[in-house]
Amino acid sequence: MKIVDLIRLKQQQHVHNEKEVLMGVNHPFIVKLFWTWHDDRCLFMLMEFVPGGELFSYLRSRGKFSNETGLFFAAEIVCALEYLHSKDIVYRDLKPENILLDREGHVKLTDFGFAKKVVDRTCTLCGTPEYLAPEIIQGKGHGLAVDWWALGVLIFEMLFWVKRESVYACVRESVCMCFLYVYPPFFDDNPFGIYQKVLSAKLNIPRQLDFYVKDLIKKLLVVDKTNRLGNLRGGAEDVKSHKWFRSVDWDVVPQRKLKPIIIPEVAHEGDPSNFEAYPEEKRKKEPAVSPRDLEIFKNF
Repeated sequence: MKIVDLIRLKQQQHVHNEKEVLMGVNHPFIVKLFWTWHDDRCLFMLMEFVPGGELFSYLRSRGKFSNETGLFFAAEIVCALEYLHSKDIVYRDLKPENILLDREGHVKLTDFGFAKKVVDRTCTLCGTPEYLAPEIIQGKGHGLAVDWWALGVLIFEMLFWVKRESVYACVRESVCMCFLYVYPPFFDDNPFGIYQKVLSAKLNIPRQLDFYVKDLIKKLLVVDKTNRLGNLRGGAEDVKSHKWFRSVDWDVVPQRKLKPIIIPEVAHEGDPSNFEAYPEEKRKKEPAVSPRDLEIFKNF
C-alpha cells in the first residue's frame, strides 16, 4: 500500500486499526496476519492466502443459495462475529466480497480496515452503504449491534434477492444469455436512496421461503438496536438459539466440522484461479514520503 495514497484518502487510522485487530485475534474463520513492515514509500502486510475466492463470486454465479448453503455460511459467520464481539471488536464491513472460502469451503473474514475495538460506542460513518445499520446512518453512535444488522442483510442477499435479465443475440443462431444481478434488500442507485430504505426497513420477503429464516431476518433487521437480535441480553447466544439454526451443533462449528456445501476448485495451495485477474500496475519509482508523514507509520 502506497503511503501517499493512504494519506491522500485519509486511511491512516483504518490501516492502523486493521493491523491492531488482526494481530490480536486468532480464529479459524478470520484471515491471519503474519507480519507487517514499511519502507519510506509503502506499507506491507503479509497475510494468509485463502485460495477459494470470494463468497460474492459463488453467489453471483448461482443467483442465490439454497437454504442449506446459506445456513452453513451463516453459522460460521455467526461464530466469527461472536468471537470478535467477545473482544469488543466491531467488524463493520460484513458483505460477500469480504468473505473468502478456503480450499475446503470454510469461510474466512477478511478486510478489517473498518474494524475497531469499542468500549461503549463510536461515531465514524464507515462501511458499505447497502449494509449500514440505521444507527450508523443517523450518526448517533454505534457499537457491536451493527454487525448483527449486516448479518441480516447478508442472509437475505444469500437466499433471496435475484434479478434475472435475458439478452438474445443472433450470430448464425439465436443465443440466450442470462445475467444474474444479486442485490441486498436495501438497494438504490445512489447512497441517499439506500439510506432512506435502510431507515424505513421495509422488506419484501417471498412467502414461499423458509418461515424460520424469514423470522430471523426480521429480528436482525430491526431499526431500534435495543430490540435487535444479537444485541439483547443473551447476545450471540440469542442468534445461535434461533430456530433457523436448530440443526446446527454449535460445539463443532468452530472446529470446522460442519460439512461445507461448496467446495472450491483449487489445484494447489498458491492457485489464484478463483480470483479475478487484474493487470499488474507498472511499478514506478515513487518519491520517498516526508519524515513527517513517515512518522505516522513508525510502528507499523
